[in-house]
Amino acid sequence: MRYAGMKSASVPAASARPQNARAGLLMAVCAIGIFALQDGISKHLATHYPAPLIAAIRYWAFGAFVLLWAARRPGGLRAAAATTQPLLQMARGALLGLQIIVAITAFARVGLVNTLALFAAAPLAVAALSAPVLGEPVGWRRWTAIGVGCVGVLIILRPGPDLLDRPIWIAVVAVIGIAVYSVMTRLAARRDDARTSFFYTGIGGMAVLSLIGPFFWTPLSPPDWGWMAVLCVSGAAGHYFLIRAFEEVAAVVIQPVMYLQTVIGAAVGATVFGEALEAPVILGAAIVIAAGLFTAWREAVRARDG
Repeated sequence: MRYAGMKSASVPAASARPQNARAGLLMAVCAIGIFALQDGISKHLATHYPAPLIAAIRYWAFGAFVLLWAARRPGGLRAAAATTQPLLQMARGALLGLQIIVAITAFARVGLVNTLALFAAAPLAVAALSAPVLGEPVGWRRWTAIGVGCVGVLIILRPGPDLLDRPIWIAVVAVIGIAVYSVMTRLAARRDDARTSFFYTGIGGMAVLSLIGPFFWTPLSPPDWGWMAVLCVSGAAGHYFLIRAFEEVAAVVIQPVMYLQTVIGAAVGATVFGEALEAPVILGAAIVIAAGLFTAWREAVRARDG
């Protein structure tokens, strides 16, 4: 549903009409700001309620948005659901739903600052997996950037004998989930269009979380129902802005802007929740983002040169 650099993998493709780059970038920034707000609300709710319940309610709203969106497109639901690889499509949607449970847990236990700093490494993990899984060429420059990004991740993690005893490994699992989901989406895109992948992103996740969420049902207080409503409505708004952004601007242009989510999320974590901005995390995140930006640039060069 979100997270730096991953959204282009499941958002419908650009239309054939003339594009407006300024409007597209503005909409992308709006979407990123909304998603960062959602991270903060998710962290607040996850300190009081089970993460599977929060993810399930969010996905019920997101699934409804996807169904409404698909029904209003040419061909309706039948066209959106048409696929020759339903198991792959449902699996990737279900994986994203489960990944969001892990991400919300990380927000609550690890914090927004550290979690989003690690999330910035997801595009590098995708690039590394693209070679062995998808057979896509990854040149020495991008492998070097991936290696540099790994150094940044190690700086953030500060590994030691107690690593598995620290909750930060939860954020690492979430990053792996993002990367595997994105690779599965690229694989699905070889035979299905982006509209179909977006449809199954909502339906697959809603299906699996509908099987899990009710077992964690906990009554919400009236104020927290308000926060949950904001979470659901803002999610639909965020995805609307993101769809519109990709209609106006190519994905390779928007991807670097996605790193704003790390910055905004860290600011929310520090100012609203009082999380510490530690020097190793700032340094590591800067290295990871720089490596990710270089990787995005190299992908753009490769695509341009054919």
